[in-house]
Amino acid sequence: MDYLETNRANWNARVPIHVGSAFYDVDGFKANGRSVLRPFEVAEVGDVSGRRLAHLQCHFGLDTLSWARLGAEVTGLDFSDAAIDQARAIAADCGIPARFVTADVYDAAQALGETYDIVYTGLGALVWLPDITRWAETVAALLKPDGFLYLAEFHPFSDILDDETGTTVTLDYFARDPYLWEEAYTYTGGKLAAPMTTMQFQHGLGEVVSAVAAAGLRVEFLHEHDHTLFRRFATLSGDGTGYRVPEGAPRIPLMYSLRASAGSAPSPAAGPAASSTARRR
Repeated sequence: MDYLETNRANWNARVPIHVGSAFYDVDGFKANGRSVLRPFEVAEVGDVSGRRLAHLQCHFGLDTLSWARLGAEVTGLDFSDAAIDQARAIAADCGIPARFVTADVYDAAQALGETYDIVYTGLGALVWLPDITRWAETVAALLKPDGFLYLAEFHPFSDILDDETGTTVTLDYFARDPYLWEEAYTYTGGKLAAPMTTMQFQHGLGEVVSAVAAAGLRVEFLHEHDHTLFRRFATLSGDGTGYRVPEGAPRIPLMYSLRASAGSAPSPAAGPAASSTARRR
């Protein structure tokens, strides 16, 4: 099975459902000038005013355009032409200057043809990539000499636990063969016109960090977070800032964030300011 075309068909089918969903609230995004970025991301990335930012695997661009609203000069890239068409339309409706390009993430350096101060990858992206080493090399090629990668992701540990309680291991953390899923619904709750097959890839935390280091980037921090964006397990409790295990229960890592620089100078954001121990499938 061709993972790229299989997954591209899946995401093209999801786009109209996602754009019309309450989950994304595109109309609200257009109307009220809000950002959809998570507070820890904004704190850990720091001031982006006037900085050139590339968002890899940007879907239809709400995170990308949120960085633009914070002052960045943004470029979004995604392999779904349906998503990029929507991203361009939303940017035009919001009056936000942004560049959006359709390309496979592994072709990003050639497709974008320029380098950036910041390469950003948001939640739920890495699971769609079979080769993390090649991804990290692509990121390094996109960075200016003083630029940095910022990655926020769902923690791979949570993906091996059962969906109901999050207490039983159901998948092999170290398995690297692709997982095939047949899905009739998307994570926004909408039903697909027909069930779609997806091919997803598990990447452990050590694998990601090692790939980033091997690409020549210097890891500034790796923060694990005890909350996530949705009720990953039925037992999680929402408190308006995210979903966590119930009070008094042992905590587990649900998301993580990583920053790695192309240069050698330490970053002021590398300290503990946003290091609360705290999946888009």
